[in-house]
Amino acid sequence: MHEERRYEERPSLLVPGAIVWRRAGAPGGPVLPDGCMDLLWVDGRLLVAGPDTGPHPVGEVAGGAYGPVSGLRFAPGTAPALLGVPAHELRDRRVELTDLWPGPAVRGLAERTSAYEDPGAGLERLARSSPPDPLAARVAAGLRAGESVAAVAAAVGLGARQLHRRSLDAFGYGPRTLGRVLRLQRALELARRGLPQAEVAYRAGYADQAHLAREVRALAGTTPGAYAAAHNQARDEARGQAHNRARARARRGLRDSP
Repeated sequence: MHEERRYEERPSLLVPGAIVWRRAGAPGGPVLPDGCMDLLWVDGRLLVAGPDTGPHPVGEVAGGAYGPVSGLRFAPGTAPALLGVPAHELRDRRVELTDLWPGPAVRGLAERTSAYEDPGAGLERLARSSPPDPLAARVAAGLRAGESVAAVAAAVGLGARQLHRRSLDAFGYGPRTLGRVLRLQRALELARRGLPQAEVAYRAGYADQAHLAREVRALAGTTPGAYAAAHNQARDEARGQAHNRARARARRGLRDSP
């Protein structure tokens, strides 16, 4: 019997473009690159998940394998303004916030975040003062739309080298890698909708199905077919668990009724 796994998310009301999420129960599949950074609340501690270039196991943060975890996922390029650290210094890393900010201040923030019934709401309030970087937003939007790196550089008025340096600071990697990561996310979203792999490749902007397969293997460590199958299994398990919870509530209601 599978241990119940629960995951939910919602758009942040306080931090533009961010997502507040919460996970509990058995760990799911690996965390895949998405161009984002996360502020995490794990067992009363505050941590930062840097931008990824490959898959990371969910349970690699101590205490985060089975216990409840809350997070604030920043839009690409927005977290460094809050953290005061270039994104490339955190690439493929999970670090304690005390490694970046003074320990007494972080402990106070962790206590205040833990006092919330939903720690994700505390993370929102911690991060709400960070202003978005319009250049990073334009770069991400252009690459997400499939624009070339040269076109994006021209649109923001930077040379190729300047754009690369600014992208390393904002996103953790250069614009070409960011474009690959954002294209991967487009492909995975299409795969979750059940589209055939050939159509996924075409609509996500890959040269062909073989190109899609190579990129998914390189960035996600799996194949498009295996990813879709794992997603379908997790979706079916979540539906079954929700059905069981609803039945249990109904039975309790019958027992408690006069």
